[in-house]
Amino acid sequence: MGGRVTAIGPSTFVPRAGGWQMSSTSDFDSIIGELDVVYLLRVQKERGGGLGYPSDGEFHRRFGLNQERSHRLKPDCVIMHPGPINRGVEVSSDVADGPSSVILDQVAAGVPIRMAAIAMTLDGHL
Repeated sequence: MGGRVTAIGPSTFVPRAGGWQMSSTSDFDSIIGELDVVYLLRVQKERGGGLGYPSDGEFHRRFGLNQERSHRLKPDCVIMHPGPINRGVEVSSDVADGPSSVILDQVAAGVPIRMAAIAMTLDGHL
């Protein structure tokens, strides 16, 4: 479909491409104006004990989507996050609740989508 995926974050958090084309960077600001979608993920400190993780404030400063960064996005850029959000870490509250965000819609649709996927799997459709 012609899409490009760029993973942004600390090098210890960015996955290897695993056979598909993907680029990575630790400099969010260098590509922010090129993005059509910003899909943020929750920092899961409970899974790695914080290994390679800066403080919450440092993470937000380097990799978080805040109001200042959001002004440099394309006007029609969509902001997504599967939830739950660590507000002030991955994304600031004003951006998460702003007009470009579909986060609440995405989270609300998550349960029915999972239910449908499970039902289709059990019925042998997947």
